[in-house]
Parts: sequence; structure tokens; C-alpha cells
Amino acid sequence: MRKNLLSVFALLLGTLFLFLGNGLHGLLLPVRGAHEGYATTLLGLLGTSWASGFVLGCLLAPKVVKRIGHVRAFSGFASLIAIIALLTGILVDPIWWVALRAVTGFSIAGTSMIIESWLNERATNESRGAIFSLYVAITLFGVVGGQMMVPLGDVGTPILFMVAGILYCLAMLPTTLSTAASPQPLKQVRLDIPALFRTSPVACVGIVLIGIANGAFGTLGAVFGAEAGLTASFIALMMSVTIFAGAIMQLPAGRLSDRVDRRYVLAALSAVAAASGLFMFVLQPASVTPLLIVIALYGAAANALYPIAVSHANDFASPEDFVKVSGGLLLLYGIGTIIGPTLGGPVMSKAGPYALFLVTFAAHLLITAYAIFRSRRRAALPAVAREAFTNPGTLTTPESLRLSPRAGHETGPHPPTEDGK
Repeated sequence: MRKNLLSVFALLLGTLFLFLGNGLHGLLLPVRGAHEGYATTLLGLLGTSWASGFVLGCLLAPKVVKRIGHVRAFSGFASLIAIIALLTGILVDPIWWVALRAVTGFSIAGTSMIIESWLNERATNESRGAIFSLYVAITLFGVVGGQMMVPLGDVGTPILFMVAGILYCLAMLPTTLSTAASPQPLKQVRLDIPALFRTSPVACVGIVLIGIANGAFGTLGAVFGAEAGLTASFIALMMSVTIFAGAIMQLPAGRLSDRVDRRYVLAALSAVAAASGLFMFVLQPASVTPLLIVIALYGAAANALYPIAVSHANDFASPEDFVKVSGGLLLLYGIGTIIGPTLGGPVMSKAGPYALFLVTFAAHLLITAYAIFRSRRRAALPAVAREAFTNPGTLTTPESLRLSPRAGHETGPHPPTEDGK
């Protein structure tokens, strides 16, 4: 086991730098934009643009990698991300930022897929679970660590953009200097969304709505904080708390969904997230302590929804279809994250910063209503027939689905073929 982990140390180190840069740059842009007085609608388009580029990257990056190879593709994608991080510190203009953010999303999808396929190639059945868990932990701490760098510099200067560029350059080194052989070509997942909807309507509808809520908050949460008068330190803390609260909540919520109809768990958690959003919108707490408590409650409920929805869909699918089902849901989630900031920006412009939580309230309320409705239309599977919940952590691209221990790998280090054999 130790030998297997050492063999992927360079890749995991590159992953850490990559996600440190993602966390820093992703939070820095809306904070700087709010500092410059940019319209909330334009700042919302930063998230829309990034998510659109990311979804396209998941679909098209495998062709780029197949054409020029893993190392060249990774270097090219990472170079683009670093250049854009530096350019956004020089070209302080919202239109340029929106356009460049799409390229960043595309390139992040490419770099993530390459790292994940490389890890998948190095993993064995015995080490896959440990490597997957370590990868998830590194992405989590990388994003949070990057976000917590924002208060360390002056958001009104290019310094933090330069730091983000340096982190992205550092992410290139471990992979490009590694002597390990390149992995097999990336495999595209064949998706069938209509069939997926027939398999699990509540998972499909729920995932899109979860993407809308998470996309809106993930992009505009920092804008909300800035317009509500919060300091950069508290904005970074607020965004990090939602991530940690969600991570802590996933396992107990998942274990509960093993015993109770998962649709009821989805409905209950969505109701908690909706109530938290409504509380924020109606009462608009100005004091730091109650605001942080409500935000933590919101993050715990909202960020625990995705894995339960995925588990519910897999309850009704064949085990060998895990990658296909989860890949389809990942695409639907990406579509939701495109819609969320697009809706949230104009709503906040018209109704104020706290109206962000009106968007999340509406999305979570619809999840609750639809999950309860579907529970009346189809009987729940018996507990013994359900797939045991496994915390998927942060699944970034379809390649991370193949890395998951749930993907049904055969003996040996190689990933399964598209038909699951």
C-alpha cells in the first residue's frame, strides 16, 4: 500500500497546487469584482462562463489528450490557466473576465481528467480506496486553503492574482517532471439522459436543482458577503465553513439514507437548506455569529444532497452502469451550475445581496416537493436491496468516477472498458 501511494505522490502534489490555485482564483475574482463595483449580474456570469467551459471540457478534452498526449496536454492546459490567472489581474474588466473564465473552466476540466486518469492507472484494487480518499481530501483542503489565502493580501492589487498564477505553475512541475509512463487514452462515457430519467426521475430533477443552488451560492456567495459589508477574512471563512459542514454531514446523512427511503432524506435535507435560505433572506442577520451558524447549517444540508441523489439513482441501475449513471448526473449537475449564477445575479441586482438565498430557497423547496411527489408514485426499494452508501467526496470529472472504488474494477490496475467488463 505504501509503495502504491508513493508512486502517485507527484500527481497528488500537483493536484494540491492545482486546487489551491482554484480556490484562490475562484474566490478572488468575485471579491475583487465587488470591490470594483461591478454589477452582480456580470459577476454571476463568471460562474456561468466557468461552468459552461468545464462541461465542454469534460466532453471535448479527451479528444485533445488523445491527439497530443497526456504530458503535452496537461502542460498546455495548466499554462493556459496560469496565463489567465495573471491576465485577470492585469485586465481588470468584467467582460474580459467572463470570456477568460470559460477558458479556465475548459482547461481545469482537462487537467483534472488527466490527473484522475493517471491516478486510476496507478491504482490497484487494494489501493484504489485509499488513493481515491486521499485525492478527495487533497481537493477539499486545496480549495479551502486557496480560499483562506484571500485575506492574506490586498484584493485591490495584482499580488493575489500573481500568487494564483504561481500555484498553477507549481501544479505543472510534478507531472511534467515525472518519469512515470503516460496512462491509457481517456475514455468518453456514453450518456443516455432520457434513459437515466426513466431510471430515476427524482435524481435527475434533483441534481439539476442542486446544481442551480450550489452554482448560485458557489459563485455569488462571495459577492453576497462583500455587498453585505463582510470583511475578506469573514467571506473566506464563510465559504470554507459551508464546504467543511457539508463534508461532515455527508456520512451521517448517507448512513440514514441506507435505512430510510433516500427520497425522504433528500426531501428533509432540502427542507433544512430551504429553511436556512429563507431565514437568511427574511431576517438578514447582520451579526457574525448567527450568520455563520445559519451558513454552516445551510452548507451541511445543501452539500450533502448530491451523493444521496447519486446513490438513489444507482439503487435502480446495474452495478456495471455506475460510471454511465454517475457521468450523466455529473453532466446534469454541470447544467444546473450554469443556470444558477445566471439566475442569481439578476435577482440579487434587483432585490439586494440577501436575495441570493431566495434563489437557493426556491431550488431546495422544489427538490423537497418533487421528492415527496415521487415517493407517492413509486414504492421505495427494501433496505437490503439498496446499494450501500459510499461517500463520493468531490467528483470533478467523469475520470474521477472511474477512480472511485464503486466503479466495479476487475483485478489489476487498468480501468474497466465502457461496457463495464
